[in-house]
Amino acid sequence: MGKKREHNTYRQLKKQYPDYLAAVQALGTAVRHAGPLDDAVVQLIQLGAAAAIRSEGAVHSHARRALEAGATPEQIRHALIALTSTIGFPTVVAAISWAEDVLEQ
Repeated sequence: MGKKREHNTYRQLKKQYPDYLAAVQALGTAVRHAGPLDDAVVQLIQLGAAAAIRSEGAVHSHARRALEAGATPEQIRHALIALTSTIGFPTVVAAISWAEDVLEQ
């Protein structure tokens, strides 16, 4: 699925179901502030989860958010390769390629 379509799908959901998207965003905010982890670490954890479920859109989103929270490209790549023994080399390579879409911008 291309980046443009993913973005359009998100915008369409936000337009069609504003209360739902507001609740999802509020949950995300609550989770980020629920404990001692900083935003960059939380985004790297969510990046790992996105990679594990093979969600290209979520990898794009959390790689971008990790950068915005102060993570470096090297930390993003390291977070992904650290998953190799858990999610497998092919999945890690796919996730890195998706993260690179964001890192190359």
